[in-house]
Amino acid sequence: MAQLRRASTVRRPVEQVSVGPDGVARRTRADSLATEEPLEIRVAGTRVAVTMRTPGADFELAAGFLFAEGIVSSGRDVAAIRYCTEGEQNFNVVDVVLAPGAAWDPATLAARAFAVTSACGVCGKASIEEALGPACPRVSSDLVVPAEVLLSLPDTLRAAQAVFDRTGGLHAAALFTAGGQLVRVREDVGRHNALDKLVGAALLNGEIPLSRGIVLASGRLSFELAQKAARAGVPVLAAVSAPSSLAVELAQSVGMTLAGFVRGSRFNVYAGGARIAAMQTTGSG
Repeated sequence: MAQLRRASTVRRPVEQVSVGPDGVARRTRADSLATEEPLEIRVAGTRVAVTMRTPGADFELAAGFLFAEGIVSSGRDVAAIRYCTEGEQNFNVVDVVLAPGAAWDPATLAARAFAVTSACGVCGKASIEEALGPACPRVSSDLVVPAEVLLSLPDTLRAAQAVFDRTGGLHAAALFTAGGQLVRVREDVGRHNALDKLVGAALLNGEIPLSRGIVLASGRLSFELAQKAARAGVPVLAAVSAPSSLAVELAQSVGMTLAGFVRGSRFNVYAGGARIAAMQTTGSG
């Protein structure tokens, strides 16, 4: 399943404007931008989705997306992933070949085909039931994470965001051990894509469920991100920003720990606080 390494950034001329005591100054320079291109995901030739993404880890993205949608349940369901070679090759179409015996219905997949933007993974779904997606199993893990470890993760993630350093325009999702060791990080213009890439890598490596891992997201936690993490068996999901109300409800219902505003010396726990050790309560302020 070797995949082509694509450029995740492009150089474009920009006009930089600065305002100072001597007035307005302008200069033209080259700037790095995060690449955004469409990726069409197919299963045995049937189009399932088109998502706007940053090229790179395309096979992981496809595997993670299909897992989140309940089309595959493990890496054993995937026989091969390859770029389509029909027509002009632009490496923006991937086809997933399912293993013999993997249950799937092409008619159902064709009916569910939808477009996904880089901002919202559920855009274009036809109903509330489709938006809520497949049911998530309860998260089963006795993992306990020291509060100090959780607080250390944003700095580790930020140091590992190579493309963000050049562009300032990418989201990231990272997998950590209970001790705070970085396992892998994935970046993308879409928050949901970054997590799909992360989960897809785990799926293809036979690591699902991620019952001993912590996942940290660089942005806000929507319902969809919580759902993707829960389906992957992630016991602790954290972010440097806020969760949505539905993300909190999902975490509570499946027994997943959800932490937000993980910054500096504090964070908020919205669900599953028993997994966070050595927490000291000093009041509600």
